[in-house]
Amino acid sequence: MNIKSNTGLFNKKILFQASRASFAKLHPALLVKNPVIFIVAIGSVLTTVIVFAGIFQGNFSSFNFQIAIWLWFTVLFANFSEAIAEGRGKAQAESLRKNRTQTKARRMAGALEVSVLATDLKKGDIVVCETGDVIPSDGEVVEGIASVDESAITGESAPVIRESGGDRSAVTGGTMVISDRILIRITADQGNTFIDRMIALVEGARRQKTPNEIALSILLSGLSIIFLLAVATLPAFFGYSLAASGLPASQNLTIPVLIALLVCLIPTTIGGLLSAIGISGMDRLIQRNVIATSGRAIEAAGDVDVLLLDKTGTITLGNRMANDFIPVEGVTAEELADAAQLSSLSDETPEGRSIVILAKEKFNIRGREVHQINATFIPFTAQSRMSGVDLKAGDGGVHKIRKGSSEAIRTFVQNNNGFYPHDIQTVVSDLARQGATPLVVAEDSRVLGVIHLKDIVKGGIKQRFSELRQMGIKTVMITGDNALTAAAIAAEAGVDDFMAEATPEDKLRRIREEQAKGHLVGMIGDGTNDAPALAQADIGIAMNTGTQAAREAGNMVDLDSNPTKLIEVVEVGKQLLMTRGALTTFSIANDVAKYFAIIPAIAISLYGGKNGVGPLSVLNVMNLGSPQSAILSAVIFNAIIIVLLIPLALKGVRYRPVSANAALTRNLLIFGLGGLVAPFIGIKIIDLIINM
Repeated sequence: MNIKSNTGLFNKKILFQASRASFAKLHPALLVKNPVIFIVAIGSVLTTVIVFAGIFQGNFSSFNFQIAIWLWFTVLFANFSEAIAEGRGKAQAESLRKNRTQTKARRMAGALEVSVLATDLKKGDIVVCETGDVIPSDGEVVEGIASVDESAITGESAPVIRESGGDRSAVTGGTMVISDRILIRITADQGNTFIDRMIALVEGARRQKTPNEIALSILLSGLSIIFLLAVATLPAFFGYSLAASGLPASQNLTIPVLIALLVCLIPTTIGGLLSAIGISGMDRLIQRNVIATSGRAIEAAGDVDVLLLDKTGTITLGNRMANDFIPVEGVTAEELADAAQLSSLSDETPEGRSIVILAKEKFNIRGREVHQINATFIPFTAQSRMSGVDLKAGDGGVHKIRKGSSEAIRTFVQNNNGFYPHDIQTVVSDLARQGATPLVVAEDSRVLGVIHLKDIVKGGIKQRFSELRQMGIKTVMITGDNALTAAAIAAEAGVDDFMAEATPEDKLRRIREEQAKGHLVGMIGDGTNDAPALAQADIGIAMNTGTQAAREAGNMVDLDSNPTKLIEVVEVGKQLLMTRGALTTFSIANDVAKYFAIIPAIAISLYGGKNGVGPLSVLNVMNLGSPQSAILSAVIFNAIIIVLLIPLALKGVRYRPVSANAALTRNLLIFGLGGLVAPFIGIKIIDLIINM
């Protein structure tokens, strides 16, 4: 999904569209969704009415006019921050629309094929796709196996295998079959396909405020009401002070001044950036090829404190490789390697191929043609837990070579009236304690030895888990391996806990146990058997290659089908929360600073002497030129600071893997202190320019 090139922060097209949208968002029905900015808009209207009333009465006030202009700029800049975030989403949606094709489908009607438009397909229809066909809609493969080009969705050019009956049966509309023939059952009605949902999500059409956003909006509204009451009492105080000073009542605070004060004191900065922060969080996920079904899912990712991770493919590379041949007493290593290679000639798994290669590298044993050795290959099954080959001997007999788990080979040997050596069990236990996977090899009634399969822990994964631990996140490795192997891998990877020989029921039970303790749990999965756990977890990331059931159960879909993406999702979620917290801290500190900067400046004349300067002037620590320039400087700064913070709101504050206490301390030092200092500097500079 190549969407990064046209969604840059300073993309001219997006900036132009956002500028136009800023004016469209002046509609009251849209403004009222943001209470803080709605108050600013009401103040802008009232000030504008007062300006025009003064013009009609022949009493034009340039001061009131400038206040009105900058109040409108404040509203427009707040709208602009939201519009530019939405504009990036619309640009991404446009890229997705290019991938949505109106094509014809070959729908099965009994044994016949009927050509119909893709838009006419309904949920449950069966369609056939062959080499070169575009898959018309979302579905699951019910028959056959094929290579599919999913670059239109994932951006990955390498084809993937889709087949019936497994965890890689889901296909997406708009992708292309590049080999073979498959039958697909349509699983989505038109208008509700995966791409349709993605377009709606990235456009923000279905974006709803998250619980945290709603709570913050209520807090901001409460602060606004408090400041409104404070500002409403100022005329009475000033009126009394003017009378006590012997000054005329005409010098009391005017409505435009009161509105300007209110707008400067309420949290307009975070109010103007709140929507942009939420939208940009979803945008950062999309940049990582992860689609979240809601903003709530991203926030939950930021609050997750327990992660359940599959061992294979997430913590380890997933391809166990043959590392050594360990023969029993009386058997040579070369004899063991020869039997192991014979049992693996038809094994197309990475493990099977690595056994063939290791035998060739260590003993120069070449692979043999299957038809030349009269071989019948026995595939691996979950029931037998072993695979191998039957070789016809010259006397008409059959030699049976098997490789598999120690228990399966023990049963095989004993059923053939053989003896299972005690030393083999010792070797198996030692390898398991090392985190390796032992495969025992036997021929008829005789055990030949053990193949040492090593599962490689991914480089840098231990450091990632250490960072998660610093953030207070507990990691739990899930594996079907025995407890000894699981313990060794867990120790090497640095996870906090592990579940060995885990079943789908075990995963679900563990998630519920953690949630009952008050934890938020995240997990990742791709199969139908993962669906209950994905649905139960607070964050369930489904692989795009997985089944339809898994994709519907989770609240996020990873288009790259990369199991380690769960860690990145948590980081994006935490970055979203950190950004919102940082800018909220800055905004509130900003308002406090503006309060101490403006109020003393406008109170200079109270209780004044002949020179018009009263004792309250000592509080004018910024030495602002006049009450009018102080108010105007504050209003201008209040508008400009929103624009200056838009890049930070969209990009997010720099993510650091630290604890919540450390993050809070850092926010207070950087954004809290910065919010206090910035208004003093900014307002003073603007005041100097105005008074020049």
